[in-house]
Amino acid sequence: MLEINLNMYHAVALAAVLYWLGSVLCNKVAFCIPAPLVGGVCFAAVNTILYASNVAFISFDDTLQTVFMNIFFTTVGFTVSLPQLKKGGKAVVLCLILAIIVTFAQNLLGVGIVGALGADPRLGLCAGSIALIGGPGTAAAYGQVMDEMGIVGASVAGLACATFGLVSGSIMGGPTASRRIKKHNLVCSSRSDASGNADVSEDESFTSNSPRFVKGFMLLMLALGIGSFVGAVLTDVTGITFPSYIGAMLVAAVVRNIVDATKNEFPGEEIEVVGNMSLSLFLAMALAGLQLWLLVDLAVPLIAALTAQVILMLIFAYFVVFNVMGKDYDAAVMSAGFIGFAMGATSNAMANMQAVTKQHGPSPVAYFAIPMVGSLFIDFVNALVITGMLDFLS
Repeated sequence: MLEINLNMYHAVALAAVLYWLGSVLCNKVAFCIPAPLVGGVCFAAVNTILYASNVAFISFDDTLQTVFMNIFFTTVGFTVSLPQLKKGGKAVVLCLILAIIVTFAQNLLGVGIVGALGADPRLGLCAGSIALIGGPGTAAAYGQVMDEMGIVGASVAGLACATFGLVSGSIMGGPTASRRIKKHNLVCSSRSDASGNADVSEDESFTSNSPRFVKGFMLLMLALGIGSFVGAVLTDVTGITFPSYIGAMLVAAVVRNIVDATKNEFPGEEIEVVGNMSLSLFLAMALAGLQLWLLVDLAVPLIAALTAQVILMLIFAYFVVFNVMGKDYDAAVMSAGFIGFAMGATSNAMANMQAVTKQHGPSPVAYFAIPMVGSLFIDFVNALVITGMLDFLS
């Protein structure tokens, strides 16, 4: 088999091409599906066909994938300010409660179905919050732990389930929110004029200059550097391995509030642009790197469990999340984001919401609450739940 290895420069060029491909395809359909997802999955499907045919296997250096991921989530941290926290604190609390409920529900459903079909019930955790709420990183980490516990196939099963979750969560998010928005004629408040009519203008341009972009980028680099140290300290103190971007998000939030408190101009729009570019490149690379052939090796119990998880998430997001979060436009956007992080990763959640808000208008509340819960608070809860259930089932 021919092995094609792309270096990090080739990889980022590939991501750009896949983004453009996804954009072209997304313009042909009405669903709010992120463009980098579409392009990335197309590449992953081609790579899978080549691999299955024993023709070739394409791999690439994912160094810049991690860099773009960390840059994006750092920009999310810059959106957090104390005034916003006071306004959006209720949304964060409610969203966290819903996420905790889903964490337990995913594990109980996975363990119950896998155990009922004759497999090791502990493997059901791989089709539960380990791979879904936790994502690929958590699946890889706990897969190794479970392998050492003698749970055969845990690593492969976890990564395969995480792959399934990433794809299905990204596909479900946008259409679910769009259906709610259209069914209830929901309108983004910032796009409504005094008469109540929605302003559907697609002009999202803004005026900037080179010094503002330089200032924004330097603030990003500052938060990334200090955040790396903070993240390492958090891991040492708590004993829990957090995503690499957590420290940078926290530092970015602190820097943002210092800038605001000192009455200095904050280049928010410039930082947002950098974040959007980084998210698109990261997501395209992440999806392109998925080894879809791992799904072929999933046992019937895991396939049954994952099918049930999809149904659970659709019902929960459509009826519970939307209603609990307020039955308004922000609630619809949050339902898309909730599906994204509850089925795979916070980056997918942000991509889902980005796809919806690009078409229907911004949602500051959703952009604040979802990443706070999906990339920070729920990681604590998930680690405790997984550890507790592993110990109980063992």
